[in-house]
Amino acid sequence: MIGGEKITEQPSHFDHLEEMTPAQLLQHINEEDHLVAEAVRQALPQIEAFVVHVEERMRRGGRLFYIGAGTSGRLGVLDASEIPPTFGVPETWVTALIAGGDRALRHAVENAEDDAEQGWADLLPYCPTANDSLLGIAASGTTPYVVETLRRARAEGLLTGCLTSNPQTPLAREAQYPIETIVGPEFVTGSSRMKSGTAHKMVLNMISTTLMIRLGRVEGNRMVNMKLSNAKLVDRGTRMIQETLGIGYDEARERLLKSGSVKDAIH
Repeated sequence: MIGGEKITEQPSHFDHLEEMTPAQLLQHINEEDHLVAEAVRQALPQIEAFVVHVEERMRRGGRLFYIGAGTSGRLGVLDASEIPPTFGVPETWVTALIAGGDRALRHAVENAEDDAEQGWADLLPYCPTANDSLLGIAASGTTPYVVETLRRARAEGLLTGCLTSNPQTPLAREAQYPIETIVGPEFVTGSSRMKSGTAHKMVLNMISTTLMIRLGRVEGNRMVNMKLSNAKLVDRGTRMIQETLGIGYDEARERLLKSGSVKDAIH
């Protein structure tokens, strides 16, 4: 934040949006989006520090939790929900909590993000331990539901990180490993579902994918542990086996269906 003002709340670089043509709007949104990847690049050392320490704990049986509200919470849920089918791991490895619960995935839940005590209450049923890690996600860096949960988690010995789009926020002060993606003002002033959300989706992809690779869930560049949950994934797995073993498609598919996974079929 600059002088107490959140960068995410500063006026857009563009004005009179309602007077622009569709082509102009799309062009200027795209111009703003070009800033996102550079903001993420600047945060790479922060992302690395968090990932390295989470990996250490996960190797000891720890889990990774995401917590957020609104767009931030939904992005955490999206990333966590894709880990089991992509990498063939238990759902407990990466879990996401969102203020307001599952209803908040589709609907705004009034005042949910302002409840400073509810986040820890939402985490307690998972029986968090000192081997676990918690990443608080909040573009503003001030969301009470997230800030207070991170504070409590750190006091209880969990490893804590955060993902925010403002510098030097209350959330970052509660995190051992803050990640700050400073993307600047949004195209529509204050609409952090745009650049901030895009940056945070990128970082979550990086965190979870890097962890899963480091924990042995990828071989070469292939998702050899993916769950065969539909025809597309069976076809993809068949082609992986075909390419790896140099055999025909039908034989590769038979091996896959018999073994149940690409990894077992090629070893």
